[in-house]
Amino acid sequence: MSFEDMDVGTIWMDGEFVDWEDAQVHVLTHGLHYGTGVFEGVRSYDTDNGAAIFRWEDHLDRLYQSAKPYGMEIPFNREELTEATLELIEREDLPSCYIRPIAFYGYDMLGLNPGDAPVKVAIAVWPWGAYLGEEALEEGVDVAISSWRKFASSQIPTNAKTTGPYVNSVLASLEAEENGYTEAILLNKEGQVAEGPGENLFLVRDGEIHTPGLAESNLDGITRQTVIDLAEERGYTVHADATISRGELYTADELFFSGTAAEVTPIRSVDDTEIGLGTKGPVTDEIQQAFFDVVESGEREEWFTYV
Repeated sequence: MSFEDMDVGTIWMDGEFVDWEDAQVHVLTHGLHYGTGVFEGVRSYDTDNGAAIFRWEDHLDRLYQSAKPYGMEIPFNREELTEATLELIEREDLPSCYIRPIAFYGYDMLGLNPGDAPVKVAIAVWPWGAYLGEEALEEGVDVAISSWRKFASSQIPTNAKTTGPYVNSVLASLEAEENGYTEAILLNKEGQVAEGPGENLFLVRDGEIHTPGLAESNLDGITRQTVIDLAEERGYTVHADATISRGELYTADELFFSGTAAEVTPIRSVDDTEIGLGTKGPVTDEIQQAFFDVVESGEREEWFTYV
């Protein structure tokens, strides 16, 4: 769905609510030329307890932490960003929506060092369904190992959600789509499994759950941690610091993606090799159901910020 098809009219920018069409930046904005921005992807769900943002405080933590390696001082505090987001959701009447906060170096000068370029901040919300398709949640997706490797933390901070490095993910996603796959899996520079272009990855083998550790060049996903928590609460052994080889993917009992956009999405094949029975496996199904039970009910108050 393109933005032109959406009935959304307002974006919060630098302390003000502006019309969607007027939310613009200068063509010489530093972040446009050098990728010097940090961002988050968050969901609000229309829960049994009303509109509620899922793990908003955790996303705010990561937003401010992501800014640190770039010497970026976000000129709004947590309370201001929270108030702006809650009001934006109310203005747009979108109890269920995707939320995109972003902070970036703005227009002042060009050159690798942003110098005194101002830090600009914006928040937008819009309706967004299942990222990989509604049918993917039940049927799973076909993925391919990307020829592009995930960058290492010695090159760019992998636990900072930075705009520029996402060109790595763009390349992987484009390659997968051009070759007829729904999504990609990226390996790290050592050739071990890192993650999807915008998702963490989980592997199920012999009833135990494995996910690449943060040293494998993957993002410390908030949905990833949610999955770990839900799985452990249900008695599963979770290996959260695993090293997973490419070959282990093909022989897994089950595989699934997790992420704010992807939520919990089964993987039914890798490089045309069927995973398990080629359908959503029982462990994936239990974790997926547990996840949606939480986000649809809104009962875990510690995980929600209510609108």
